[in-house]
Amino acid sequence: MTESFATRVATAVEVTGPLCAGIDPSGRLLREWELGDDVAGLRRFCRICVEGFAGTVGVIKPQAAFFERHGSAGLAELEELIRQAQQAGLLVIVDAKRGDIDSTAEAYADAWVGPQSPLAADAVTVHPYLGLAALAPIITLAGVTGRGVIVVVRSSNPEGRSLQQAVTAEGPSVEEALLAEIAAWNGGGTVPPGTVGAVVGATLPPSAFPLSQLGGVILAPGLGAQGARPHDVAERFAGCGAGTVLASTSRTLLSNGPDPARLRKAAATLVGELSALMG
Repeated sequence: MTESFATRVATAVEVTGPLCAGIDPSGRLLREWELGDDVAGLRRFCRICVEGFAGTVGVIKPQAAFFERHGSAGLAELEELIRQAQQAGLLVIVDAKRGDIDSTAEAYADAWVGPQSPLAADAVTVHPYLGLAALAPIITLAGVTGRGVIVVVRSSNPEGRSLQQAVTAEGPSVEEALLAEIAAWNGGGTVPPGTVGAVVGATLPPSAFPLSQLGGVILAPGLGAQGARPHDVAERFAGCGAGTVLASTSRTLLSNGPDPARLRKAAATLVGELSALMG
Protein backbone atom coordinates (compact mmCIF):
# COMPACT_ATOMS: atom_id res chain seq x y z
CA MET A 1 0.00 0.00 0.00
CA THR A 2 1.45 3.36 -1.01
CA GLU A 3 -0.70 5.54 1.25
CA SER A 4 -0.86 5.44 5.04
CA PHE A 5 -3.94 4.15 6.81
CA ALA A 6 -4.83 7.63 8.10
CA THR A 7 -4.58 9.08 4.59
CA ARG A 8 -6.89 6.41 3.18
CA VAL A 9 -9.41 7.04 5.97
CA ALA A 10 -9.33 10.80 5.33
CA THR A 11 -9.99 10.18 1.62
CA ALA A 12 -12.86 7.80 2.41
CA VAL A 13 -14.43 10.32 4.78
CA GLU A 14 -14.13 13.06 2.17
CA VAL A 15 -15.86 10.90 -0.44
CA THR A 16 -18.51 9.06 1.59
CA GLY A 17 -18.65 10.70 5.01
CA PRO A 18 -17.52 9.76 8.55
CA LEU A 19 -19.58 6.60 9.13
CA CYS A 20 -18.14 3.17 9.89
CA ALA A 21 -20.65 0.33 9.49
CA GLY A 22 -20.23 -2.51 11.96
CA ILE A 23 -20.57 -6.03 10.55
CA ASP A 24 -21.83 -8.08 13.51
CA PRO A 25 -23.42 -11.33 12.29
CA SER A 26 -24.55 -12.59 15.67
CA GLY A 27 -26.69 -15.71 15.90
CA ARG A 28 -29.66 -13.57 16.85
CA LEU A 29 -29.24 -11.29 13.85
CA LEU A 30 -28.71 -14.16 11.41
CA ARG A 31 -31.99 -15.65 12.61
CA GLU A 32 -33.76 -12.28 12.40
CA TRP A 33 -32.59 -11.99 8.81
CA GLU A 34 -33.91 -15.54 8.26
CA LEU A 35 -30.52 -16.67 6.98
CA GLY A 36 -29.77 -19.48 9.41
CA ASP A 37 -27.17 -19.45 12.17
CA ASP A 38 -24.59 -21.36 10.14
CA VAL A 39 -21.79 -20.75 7.68
CA ALA A 40 -24.17 -20.45 4.73
CA GLY A 41 -26.13 -17.79 6.59
CA LEU A 42 -22.91 -16.01 7.53
CA ARG A 43 -21.81 -15.99 3.89
CA ARG A 44 -25.11 -14.55 2.69
CA PHE A 45 -25.06 -11.94 5.48
CA CYS A 46 -21.65 -10.69 4.37
CA ARG A 47 -22.67 -10.51 0.72
CA ILE A 48 -25.72 -8.44 1.62
CA CYS A 49 -23.64 -6.04 3.72
CA VAL A 50 -21.08 -5.48 0.98
CA GLU A 51 -23.87 -4.88 -1.53
CA GLY A 52 -25.67 -2.51 0.81
CA PHE A 53 -22.70 -0.48 2.03
CA ALA A 54 -20.29 -0.25 -0.91
CA GLY A 55 -20.39 3.25 -2.33
CA THR A 56 -22.49 4.56 0.56
CA VAL A 57 -20.06 4.26 3.46
CA GLY A 58 -16.29 4.24 3.25
CA VAL A 59 -15.40 1.91 6.10
CA ILE A 60 -16.77 -1.33 7.56
CA LYS A 61 -15.81 -3.03 10.80
CA PRO A 62 -16.39 -6.79 10.99
CA GLN A 63 -16.31 -8.18 14.53
CA ALA A 64 -14.02 -11.22 14.41
CA ALA A 65 -15.78 -13.03 17.26
CA PHE A 66 -18.93 -13.55 15.21
CA PHE A 67 -16.84 -15.32 12.57
CA GLU A 68 -14.70 -17.28 15.02
CA ARG A 69 -17.79 -18.85 16.59
CA HIS A 70 -18.21 -20.82 13.35
CA GLY A 71 -14.67 -22.23 13.54
CA SER A 72 -12.29 -22.43 10.61
CA ALA A 73 -15.15 -22.09 8.12
CA GLY A 74 -16.17 -18.85 9.79
CA LEU A 75 -12.64 -17.46 9.54
CA ALA A 76 -12.66 -18.39 5.86
CA GLU A 77 -15.78 -16.24 5.48
CA LEU A 78 -14.00 -13.36 7.24
CA GLU A 79 -11.15 -13.69 4.74
CA GLU A 80 -13.64 -13.62 1.88
CA LEU A 81 -15.48 -10.63 3.34
CA ILE A 82 -12.21 -8.68 3.60
CA ARG A 83 -11.38 -9.53 -0.02
CA GLN A 84 -14.79 -8.68 -1.43
CA ALA A 85 -15.17 -5.50 0.60
CA GLN A 86 -11.80 -4.15 -0.49
CA GLN A 87 -12.54 -5.03 -4.11
CA ALA A 88 -15.75 -3.00 -3.72
CA GLY A 89 -13.75 0.00 -2.50
CA LEU A 90 -14.45 -0.32 1.22
CA LEU A 91 -11.81 0.09 3.90
CA VAL A 92 -11.93 -2.75 6.44
CA ILE A 93 -11.14 -2.47 10.14
CA VAL A 94 -11.13 -5.94 11.69
CA ASP A 95 -12.39 -5.67 15.25
CA ALA A 96 -10.25 -8.47 16.70
CA LYS A 97 -8.99 -6.76 19.90
CA ARG A 98 -5.74 -8.70 19.94
CA GLY A 99 -2.74 -7.95 22.12
CA ASP A 100 0.18 -9.75 23.73
CA ILE A 101 3.95 -9.58 24.11
CA ASP A 102 7.12 -10.74 22.34
CA SER A 103 6.74 -13.56 19.84
CA THR A 104 2.98 -13.75 20.34
CA ALA A 105 2.58 -10.09 19.40
CA GLU A 106 4.72 -10.76 16.33
CA ALA A 107 2.40 -13.61 15.36
CA TYR A 108 -0.64 -11.39 15.78
CA ALA A 109 1.12 -8.81 13.63
CA ASP A 110 1.70 -11.37 10.87
CA ALA A 111 -1.94 -12.47 11.03
CA TRP A 112 -3.70 -9.11 11.07
CA VAL A 113 -1.37 -6.61 9.36
CA GLY A 114 1.16 -8.82 7.57
CA PRO A 115 1.53 -8.40 3.80
CA GLN A 116 0.95 -12.09 3.04
CA SER A 117 -1.93 -12.82 5.41
CA PRO A 118 -5.43 -13.35 3.97
CA LEU A 119 -6.81 -11.94 7.24
CA ALA A 120 -4.92 -8.65 6.97
CA ALA A 121 -7.28 -5.76 6.39
CA ASP A 122 -6.71 -2.00 6.46
CA ALA A 123 -6.54 -1.92 10.26
CA VAL A 124 -7.05 -4.06 13.34
CA THR A 125 -8.20 -3.19 16.85
CA VAL A 126 -5.95 -4.13 19.77
CA HIS A 127 -6.12 -3.98 23.55
CA PRO A 128 -3.23 -2.32 25.42
CA TYR A 129 -3.47 -3.76 28.91
CA LEU A 130 -0.17 -5.63 28.71
CA GLY A 131 1.33 -2.20 27.98
CA LEU A 132 1.22 -0.24 24.75
CA ALA A 133 4.94 -0.81 24.25
CA ALA A 134 4.23 -4.55 24.08
CA LEU A 135 2.28 -3.87 20.88
CA ALA A 136 5.39 -2.56 19.12
CA PRO A 137 5.63 -5.55 16.74
CA ILE A 138 2.06 -4.96 15.53
CA ILE A 139 2.45 -1.19 15.26
CA THR A 140 5.80 -1.45 13.49
CA LEU A 141 4.61 -3.96 10.90
CA ALA A 142 1.43 -1.95 10.34
CA GLY A 143 3.58 1.09 9.61
CA VAL A 144 5.66 -0.88 7.11
CA THR A 145 2.62 -2.30 5.31
CA GLY A 146 0.56 0.91 5.34
CA ARG A 147 -2.05 -0.47 7.71
CA GLY A 148 -3.42 0.83 11.00
CA VAL A 149 -3.62 -0.25 14.62
CA ILE A 150 -6.56 1.08 16.63
CA VAL A 151 -6.08 0.86 20.39
CA VAL A 152 -9.05 0.40 22.73
CA VAL A 153 -8.60 3.36 25.09
CA ARG A 154 -11.95 4.86 26.14
CA SER A 155 -14.55 2.22 25.37
CA SER A 156 -18.27 2.87 25.41
CA ASN A 157 -19.08 -0.08 27.69
CA PRO A 158 -19.61 0.95 31.34
CA GLU A 159 -17.63 -2.03 32.67
CA GLY A 160 -14.40 -0.60 31.30
CA ARG A 161 -14.55 2.81 32.86
CA SER A 162 -13.12 2.01 36.31
CA LEU A 163 -10.00 0.51 34.74
CA GLN A 164 -9.60 3.18 32.08
CA GLN A 165 -10.05 6.04 34.56
CA ALA A 166 -7.73 4.55 37.20
CA VAL A 167 -4.85 6.86 38.09
CA THR A 168 -1.36 5.67 37.23
CA ALA A 169 1.67 6.00 39.51
CA GLU A 170 2.85 8.92 37.35
CA GLY A 171 -0.38 10.87 37.86
CA PRO A 172 -2.56 10.78 34.73
CA SER A 173 -5.32 8.23 34.26
CA VAL A 174 -4.70 5.04 32.29
CA GLU A 175 -6.65 6.39 29.32
CA GLU A 176 -4.84 9.73 29.33
CA ALA A 177 -1.46 7.97 29.48
CA LEU A 178 -2.44 5.70 26.59
CA LEU A 179 -3.61 8.60 24.44
CA ALA A 180 -0.33 10.42 25.10
CA GLU A 181 1.63 7.29 24.11
CA ILE A 182 -0.38 6.97 20.90
CA ALA A 183 0.35 10.60 20.06
CA ALA A 184 4.05 9.92 20.67
CA TRP A 185 4.01 6.93 18.30
CA ASN A 186 2.34 9.01 15.59
CA GLY A 187 4.77 11.88 15.99
CA GLY A 188 7.91 9.91 16.73
CA GLY A 189 9.05 9.20 13.19
CA THR A 190 9.35 5.42 13.58
CA VAL A 191 6.04 4.76 11.79
CA PRO A 192 4.06 6.88 9.31
CA PRO A 193 1.96 9.54 11.05
CA GLY A 194 -1.51 8.23 11.76
CA THR A 195 -0.54 4.56 11.96
CA VAL A 196 -1.92 4.33 15.50
CA GLY A 197 -5.50 5.28 16.30
CA ALA A 198 -7.78 4.97 19.29
CA VAL A 199 -11.22 3.70 20.21
CA VAL A 200 -13.00 6.54 22.02
CA GLY A 201 -16.65 5.99 22.83
CA ALA A 202 -19.10 8.52 21.44
CA THR A 203 -21.23 8.19 24.58
CA LEU A 204 -18.51 9.49 26.90
CA PRO A 205 -17.85 13.04 28.12
CA PRO A 206 -14.91 14.92 26.62
CA SER A 207 -11.46 13.47 27.15
CA ALA A 208 -8.98 15.20 29.43
CA PHE A 209 -6.38 14.54 26.75
CA PRO A 210 -6.86 16.88 23.76
CA LEU A 211 -7.92 14.47 21.03
CA SER A 212 -6.96 16.98 18.36
CA GLN A 213 -3.33 16.14 19.25
CA LEU A 214 -3.69 12.37 18.86
CA GLY A 215 -2.39 12.32 15.31
CA GLY A 216 -4.38 9.22 14.39
CA VAL A 217 -7.82 7.94 13.50
CA ILE A 218 -10.48 7.93 16.20
CA LEU A 219 -13.00 5.10 16.03
CA ALA A 220 -16.06 6.28 17.95
CA PRO A 221 -18.52 3.48 18.80
CA GLY A 222 -21.84 4.06 20.51
CA LEU A 223 -23.87 5.69 17.73
CA GLY A 224 -27.44 4.44 17.75
CA ALA A 225 -28.30 1.57 20.10
CA GLN A 226 -25.87 2.70 22.80
CA GLY A 227 -27.41 6.15 22.91
CA ALA A 228 -25.18 8.54 20.98
CA ARG A 229 -26.71 10.62 18.21
CA PRO A 230 -25.00 12.39 15.31
CA HIS A 231 -24.99 15.71 17.15
CA ASP A 232 -23.31 14.03 20.15
CA VAL A 233 -20.51 12.77 17.89
CA ALA A 234 -20.06 16.23 16.38
CA GLU A 235 -19.93 17.90 19.81
CA ARG A 236 -17.67 15.36 21.51
CA PHE A 237 -15.08 15.35 18.75
CA ALA A 238 -15.19 19.02 17.83
CA GLY A 239 -11.71 20.27 17.04
CA CYS A 240 -10.44 16.97 15.67
CA GLY A 241 -8.96 17.17 12.20
CA ALA A 242 -11.07 16.61 9.12
CA GLY A 243 -11.31 12.93 8.24
CA THR A 244 -9.93 11.66 11.55
CA VAL A 245 -13.17 10.57 13.28
CA LEU A 246 -15.21 7.52 12.30
CA ALA A 247 -18.57 7.22 14.05
CA SER A 248 -19.40 3.53 14.32
CA THR A 249 -22.75 1.79 14.54
CA SER A 250 -23.85 -1.78 13.99
CA ARG A 251 -27.11 -2.88 15.64
CA THR A 252 -29.14 0.18 14.66
CA LEU A 253 -27.93 0.06 11.08
CA LEU A 254 -28.17 -3.71 10.67
CA SER A 255 -31.74 -3.75 11.95
CA ASN A 256 -32.65 -2.55 8.44
CA GLY A 257 -31.53 -5.82 6.83
CA PRO A 258 -31.69 -8.14 5.05
CA ASP A 259 -32.77 -5.94 2.16
CA PRO A 260 -29.60 -4.30 0.74
CA ALA A 261 -31.63 -1.32 -0.48
CA ARG A 262 -32.92 -0.64 3.04
CA LEU A 263 -29.42 -0.97 4.46
CA ARG A 264 -28.14 1.47 1.85
CA LYS A 265 -30.91 3.97 2.57
CA ALA A 266 -30.39 3.82 6.35
CA ALA A 267 -26.63 4.24 5.94
CA ALA A 268 -27.09 7.16 3.54
CA THR A 269 -29.37 8.90 6.04
CA LEU A 270 -26.81 8.56 8.84
CA VAL A 271 -23.99 9.65 6.56
CA GLY A 272 -25.95 12.76 5.59
CA GLU A 273 -26.66 13.68 9.22
CA LEU A 274 -23.07 13.16 10.32
CA SER A 275 -21.57 14.98 7.34
CA ALA A 276 -23.80 18.01 7.84
CA LEU A 277 -22.76 18.29 11.50
CA MET A 278 -19.07 17.40 11.23
CA GLY A 279 -18.22 19.24 8.03
